[in-house]
Amino acid sequence: MWSSSSNQYVIVENQTAAIIKRLGQEDAPKEISKDLAAQHSLPILNCKALVTQIQEGFFNPLEQQHHSKLKELKNTSIPLDFLVNKYYRINNIVIKAAFKSKLECQLVHPKFEHLQVPPIKYDSCFEVFIKDDAIFLFVDNRFINAWASQDVHYFQGKFSMELIQQIHKKKEDKWMGIFHASAVSDAQNALLFLGDSGNGKSTSLALLQTHGFTCIADDFVPVALQNQEIYSFPAAISVKKSGLETLLPYYPELNKATEYDFKTTQKIVRYIKPNNSDYTRHLPCKGLVFIKFTKDAPTTCRQISKLEAFKLLVPDSWISPKKENAHAFLNWFEHLACYQLTYSNTKQMVAEVSKLFKDEL
Repeated sequence: MWSSSSNQYVIVENQTAAIIKRLGQEDAPKEISKDLAAQHSLPILNCKALVTQIQEGFFNPLEQQHHSKLKELKNTSIPLDFLVNKYYRINNIVIKAAFKSKLECQLVHPKFEHLQVPPIKYDSCFEVFIKDDAIFLFVDNRFINAWASQDVHYFQGKFSMELIQQIHKKKEDKWMGIFHASAVSDAQNALLFLGDSGNGKSTSLALLQTHGFTCIADDFVPVALQNQEIYSFPAAISVKKSGLETLLPYYPELNKATEYDFKTTQKIVRYIKPNNSDYTRHLPCKGLVFIKFTKDAPTTCRQISKLEAFKLLVPDSWISPKKENAHAFLNWFEHLACYQLTYSNTKQMVAEVSKLFKDEL
């Protein structure tokens, strides 16, 4: 179920779902408690406490935290000088990214370095600077938001959201959701690889693009509202230290690749250029694959329950808070096949993914 007031998704038992539905229809909590007590022969006080708890947890609107602070930050002036300027060509558009210093540049540039071109006429300018321990993002002199320094991942997510709006010409409310995943295609469909950090999503994607598949997106996977298709995102594939041994035979250049130590997110990574040459590409999603590389593990691929998949999918996802978009997400998820793939042998993993694309599993 989805709560419009808090934009939260929950999995509940049928009895709780029935209570939530009645509260949503504005039935009086007192009447719901009476019916519940009569139906299950429970003390009325216990039923009242349960209904109150559900009402407070599911229907109370989000607190508008830091509203006054945000209003104050919106009046912050853009610096006159930006010491670092980068230009990125993404198909037929050019984005200028102006960074106040190398510090701000380090937060964004490494994953887009493969797109860099010499200074040329640009279509849009992203301005990034740190002031008073807050990270600011402006696009074409328009204030987007500001984040505390410890919330750098929210800034990076918003930077990417603004970028896909430029690439695909879709406003934020036209995106159903963004998934912390990797997306790979066989030119006709896409599969979404999900899993906890360190499970091997990006490593698997990097391996697959050396075996005839195409990288659609890594770490930030946008899905559109209108067609529920996966859209390309041009960031490089991030490789953690744990994936180097597996990938070096396929990418010897990783030996000399720059290593980035992102202390704010506690990650040390190197980057691989994706093999996607058309960042306007978008494809239907064939299924969700919860993937895990485990040394010396036998290769197994099995279909898993929607309940299990939902619990794994939602916490690391951004789903649009609009009712139409939330409805589209639940409908999209309902019709997707969900799998668990564990492997240590690359050839066997590639074979299993090929079977998923061909419906041969």
